[in-house]
Amino acid sequence: MALKITLKPKERMIIGGAVVTNGDSKCELLIENKVTLLREKDILSEEEANSPCRRIYFTIQLMYIDHDNLAAHHQMYWQLVRDVIKAAPSTTGLIDAMNEHIVGNRYYQALKLAEKLMEFEQEVIRSV
Repeated sequence: MALKITLKPKERMIIGGAVVTNGDSKCELLIENKVTLLREKDILSEEEANSPCRRIYFTIQLMYIDHDNLAAHHQMYWQLVRDVIKAAPSTTGLIDAMNEHIVGNRYYQALKLAEKLMEFEQEVIRSV
């Protein structure tokens, strides 16, 4: 079954490692096979990865879209999560769940958990 995606005018997304930008009008795409894709709202730029949990998200994003450098991304990920757990042990449960997805090569699911990790980080920052 195909995945139907509707893009807003000028909306960008990554499909199979390629950045695709929609034109001036709404567009519908049917993705008929399994491929990595990220909508613009889920893409975090390197400049925006300016906190420990945001760097984790960015690294998982790279794992998901850049398979050619997977070993380097994994190495960075494991170092980042060690640092975060050391600084905030209360993140261990969420990071353990993310780790299961990482080990199982389910990077999109890990990204969704990394969003929750970033939300947790923001809550902690606001409460300080």
